[in-house]
Amino acid sequence: MAEERKKEQKRRTPPKWPKNSRLSQADLDHFRELLLRKRGEISGNVVEIEGETLKKSRLDASGDLSSMPIHMADLGTDNYEQEFALGLMDSERRILHEIDAALQRIQDGTYGICEGTGEPIPRPRLEAQPWARYCVEYARKIEEGERSSSAPEPEQGQQ
Repeated sequence: MAEERKKEQKRRTPPKWPKNSRLSQADLDHFRELLLRKRGEISGNVVEIEGETLKKSRLDASGDLSSMPIHMADLGTDNYEQEFALGLMDSERRILHEIDAALQRIQDGTYGICEGTGEPIPRPRLEAQPWARYCVEYARKIEEGERSSSAPEPEQGQQ
């Protein structure tokens, strides 16, 4: 049992790559600011989606003040819209988690290093997706189902 736990922990623990991000302190400050700004924007989106979708009743949302029974098609549409909004909120929360992890990597000195290869992530990728954990080539391999044997298995939704 103890051996299984050690194996499981080893699979989850990313390898310790050398700290060679090639990013200056000014670059790290720039990406920290970018991440914090994006975090605030997404947090606002989650709160807004939650307020619009989950806290309002059908009457509040539509402005329908009649006492007529609700049509089944309307209920289906409402359910679809609510499920869609929940999916958006889940996606936004995953990105928030990735942003928090990127901020931690900045603090740890490993920001900008691909967790799959140990190579620096190119600056254009970090500008486009500052919370990126993997270089484009490795992310593509993950999507295709390939991985290097020494690299950690990514958590679902993280790339």
